[in-house]
Amino acid sequence: MTDRDTVRLESLEPDDLDGHTIDELADYLDAGMLPADPSIDDSPACQNALAAIVRLRQSSQSSLEAAAAAEAPADESWISGVLANISLEARAGRDVPLRPAAPTEQPVVTEGAIRSLIRAAGDTVPGVVVTRCSLDGEVVQLDAPVRVTVEVGVRNGTHIPTAAALVRTAVAEVLAAHTHLELEAIDVVVRDLLPARTEPDTVTPEEDA
Repeated sequence: MTDRDTVRLESLEPDDLDGHTIDELADYLDAGMLPADPSIDDSPACQNALAAIVRLRQSSQSSLEAAAAAEAPADESWISGVLANISLEARAGRDVPLRPAAPTEQPVVTEGAIRSLIRAAGDTVPGVVVTRCSLDGEVVQLDAPVRVTVEVGVRNGTHIPTAAALVRTAVAEVLAAHTHLELEAIDVVVRDLLPARTEPDTVTPEEDA
């Protein structure tokens, strides 16, 4: 299976990515992002999606190889689902206010940018691939309680409670650094169990070390 095979999602709406599709963005990556396309390079939604595709490819490659070597074939629909969520999450969405430094300021960060931060933070945890993330609450109002849900796939052999705690910590830290959201909770939901990597990449409790 090639990278191109995993990104054919014809059902995605181009409007989600400023007129582009996940398939077109994957082709752009495969071409080394040359010749430069300003409609992609200057689009925050496309840049968020490109970064997420790169992380997904890097994170899933060894799992796909392991599945290909096993009797059961790799489930391409799982990757297609993750890429579909990337496309939807990359949309700008609502404007989330930041605390102004002066009365005349009205700084905001888009909901899509926040979801990209959440996905990037979760993907840094070994053995974890973020499949979907969402913000629930009145994010357009400062100090309104917001609940963050992060859905993940976890590689076989990864200690799930430890991985979930690390995802929760990573997400809390990145949101504290870049937003002024009033976090009510960060829920980490394990939706998928993925094949183990071909090289060590697990999270285990300290007492098991």
